[in-house]
Amino acid sequence: MDFSTKYLGFDLPSPFIAGAGPLSDNTDSAKRLEDEGASALVMRSLFEEQIEEEALATHAATESHAESHGEALSYFARHHEFVIGPDEYLERVRQLKEAVDIPVVGSLNGYTTGGWLSYANSIEQAGADAIELNVYYVASDPNETAALIEENTVAMVQDVKKSIGIPLAVKLSPFYTSMANLSKRLVDAGADGLVLFNRYFELDIDVDELEMTSELRLSSPGELLLRLRWLAIVSSACSASLGVTGGVHTSLDAIKAVMAGADIVQVVSAVLMGGPGRLKTLESEMLEWMTEKEYESLAQMKGSMDADHCPDPDVLFRGNYMSLLQTY
Repeated sequence: MDFSTKYLGFDLPSPFIAGAGPLSDNTDSAKRLEDEGASALVMRSLFEEQIEEEALATHAATESHAESHGEALSYFARHHEFVIGPDEYLERVRQLKEAVDIPVVGSLNGYTTGGWLSYANSIEQAGADAIELNVYYVASDPNETAALIEENTVAMVQDVKKSIGIPLAVKLSPFYTSMANLSKRLVDAGADGLVLFNRYFELDIDVDELEMTSELRLSSPGELLLRLRWLAIVSSACSASLGVTGGVHTSLDAIKAVMAGADIVQVVSAVLMGGPGRLKTLESEMLEWMTEKEYESLAQMKGSMDADHCPDPDVLFRGNYMSLLQTY
């Protein structure tokens, strides 16, 4: 059985990748992920706000308040609490590269064009094998058009590609108005791969305290369904590598993702709940299923249920919607 796959130009022995999460930050846990079958790992994101905050603080210390009291740094309000800063992030990249033999993917998370994107080059210089640009943006300005948001995303990709010589994957949200078109434009702009989808963590309301609250919730298998639809659509029109993240908890989830067109599946929540050994279980179960169904390779399965190959592609569009509503 040939279980190998190609992603961002890397020849990987398995489609299972350790997605961005706390286990990918620590060298000991990263090594265990590798031992349990992770074919690559994605680091947690370095945020645009972190980079800009550090730049402002450096400017304050060296220019604006060079002769002021050391507390001048506090003039810049810290709106976020981060686990590690930009310099520590680069050191973490170096440590991970020394600890594991699998590809290490650094991650940048932001939503605007600007100088912070050049930090991708610093991550590359620290040893990262690829960059994942995680575009997370809440479009709240009524004067900002969907076209402008998409143009900004394309420009971000172009800026990053100018500064690096390693592969670039773009992790998208599911809320763009024309996903198929945007996917093509991002690939034309230089993206080597696309990852579907970023998970949005929604707010709740505490009606007694009159406060907005938020809580980190791990993914559930039901979240995979949205990803399957768009993987199947994008796969048929996109030449870049495709990854799925969010909702892969079982071997059947991974099988479905590959059938829809995914080259790799990023696993985070399932590993956090079941430990790194969950990766090896997923792999063995998937191999057993493929053997039973007489598949000879992962490549034979990949894209077999995308928009170009599934028996009834109309279900990916309006057909399924109409049928379900009419038959309830």
